[in-house]
Amino acid sequence: MTTLTSDTTVNHHLDTQGLICPEPVMMLHKTIRQADGGEIIEILATDPATTRDIPNFCRHLGHTLVHQETLNDAPTYRYLVKKKSA
Repeated sequence: MTTLTSDTTVNHHLDTQGLICPEPVMMLHKTIRQADGGEIIEILATDPATTRDIPNFCRHLGHTLVHQETLNDAPTYRYLVKKKSA
């Protein structure tokens, strides 16, 4: 686990760089199923479709998109998703 701030801990890391739709969301779905409620999943992606797909995934399934950012000019997208509690 990596501590980002005093109150945010990443419990799962998911590197989907180089993968294209629908693989990043499919991998996130699998990781969400393995995570406990309230855990944070960090996703790194290079597919621009994730900027639409991951927020929609969270909205439709009730998870929280805690953070979304573009890391560099490549670009690499970084997301923090909090699994909903049961």
